[in-house]
Amino acid sequence: LNELDALYKKGWRGGVFFVDDNFIGNKIKLKEEILPAIIKWMEEKNHPFAFNTQASINLSDDKGLMELMVGAGFKTVFVGIETPKEESLRGCGKFQNVNRNLLKSIKILQNNGLQVQAGFIVGFDQDTPSIFDRMISFIQKSGITTAMVGLLQAPPKTKLWERLKKEKRLTSQLTGDNTDCTINFIPKMDLDSLISGYKRVINHIYSPKHYYQRLIAFLKEYKPRKLKIYRLEFHQLLAFLKSIWILGIKEKERVYFWKLIFWSIFRRPLLFPMAIEMSIKGFHFRKISEKYLN
Repeated sequence: LNELDALYKKGWRGGVFFVDDNFIGNKIKLKEEILPAIIKWMEEKNHPFAFNTQASINLSDDKGLMELMVGAGFKTVFVGIETPKEESLRGCGKFQNVNRNLLKSIKILQNNGLQVQAGFIVGFDQDTPSIFDRMISFIQKSGITTAMVGLLQAPPKTKLWERLKKEKRLTSQLTGDNTDCTINFIPKMDLDSLISGYKRVINHIYSPKHYYQRLIAFLKEYKPRKLKIYRLEFHQLLAFLKSIWILGIKEKERVYFWKLIFWSIFRRPLLFPMAIEMSIKGFHFRKISEKYLN
């Protein structure tokens, strides 16, 4: 609360990220102490912030906790999905993701007013060339617009690093960037197949056609607790006009952009600002991926 006060006094109004690898690690303290205090603070300050954090997928099992988080002002959660392949999840010890319908869990979070961002990884020992099509299919069905897909890396002193060291499979120092098309170990899959498959996943999910399909899928599922009339500020109007020029006229996604605009106006008009914001983000994701992969 002291940190929120400091941000508020500095004049900040907007997004605030709670830095925690798993915000819901202590559910009792969260429900009884932390979230009620944040709810009270936000009400007193007329809701100046929109919160984002990281949480494990089992958040979707707790209706009361989701309601408290949304009531406190949480709009987005980043979830480590990692992979739709259970053998790979077991191999990396991601047991909270095993024996559950991951797509259903994501829909539950979206239905309860939380936008899901997610991390995905390819390159596990259990992965075969079929993983790339499975990954593409899963991401498209999920409606996760911000899908951060990376290649597996082995950070020093981790269990993975120690195992690969014993197996004499380490090859280089870690770059620290799991999207730069490098890995620091010898994978079980053919390296060229792994890299080309990874590039295919990224190029597919951030192509205009498939990104906008995913965005509309999300907007259909997303059910925020309250939808209020949006007060457009001058800088937001300028951003909207700029998006019309760049996305609606200049760039190759213009057909999908205009389809989104008319779909949103007639089907989810109160989500129109979000639709425009996320279309701009999609353009950014595509440009970044093109820079890395081409």
